[in-house]
Amino acid sequence: MANGIHSDWLVPDWPVPTSVRAVCSTRAGGVSLPPYGSLNLGDHVNDEPAAVAVNRRRFSEALGAKPVFMRQIHGWDVASLPGRAGEETVADACVATAPGVACTIMVADCLPVLFADEQGRAVAAAHAGWRGLAGGPDGVGVIERTVATLRTALNDADHKTSRLFAWLGPCIGPDAFEVGPEVKTAFEAQDAGAAACFKPHSEGKWLADLQALARRRLQALNVTQVFGNDGSAAWCTVGQPSRFFSHRRDRVGGRFAAAVWRV
Repeated sequence: MANGIHSDWLVPDWPVPTSVRAVCSTRAGGVSLPPYGSLNLGDHVNDEPAAVAVNRRRFSEALGAKPVFMRQIHGWDVASLPGRAGEETVADACVATAPGVACTIMVADCLPVLFADEQGRAVAAAHAGWRGLAGGPDGVGVIERTVATLRTALNDADHKTSRLFAWLGPCIGPDAFEVGPEVKTAFEAQDAGAAACFKPHSEGKWLADLQALARRRLQALNVTQVFGNDGSAAWCTVGQPSRFFSHRRDRVGGRFAAAVWRV
């Protein structure tokens, strides 16, 4: 697998320039033992540090770029990469304009969202769990902040000169993501139409469609070119234990990653 993309990994099918590359890993291609087997990229899940180091080196070699692994906290802060060398980046999204720096998001049920502009001048990645997606009391979440930071990097504050592309990676699917009423309320407070993304499930519980909620947020920002996860079973992390890590399913396990970079 080293020095090449593993055949089991996902390569986004989206119309970005050839100067933009992207990939989403799966469980395949690493050295970690169960329950982290095999390509666990998370260094915070009690896997053997030596195994994680090998896995991250393999991932970097496959990309031919430097993946920047952030400490994600289910928030909505956005980091500009590469940042200051030697300092851990605490954020749930990142933007890069320099070639060879891979915006990287680790997930195991949350939604990874990758971005690029149509001219390939900048890229971005966001970690969109429900909290980050819903945002704070003002309803401004990780998607809104990532798009704003990306447009700033492109000198496109008026939203008129740069068309953005987005790719949604695997996440917990709409038949597996059971949530309480507080989640539904958080989204409906800012967007009454978000109610369509929730289905009644059990007493006081709902099934939420995370990718559909993200698509609504993107549409509201005039990001209409959205590819990848469509909510079908093939994209559900919970339903594919042999391919994807899932915290909701396993509680103890690894993390896979989605990355985007310029060459």
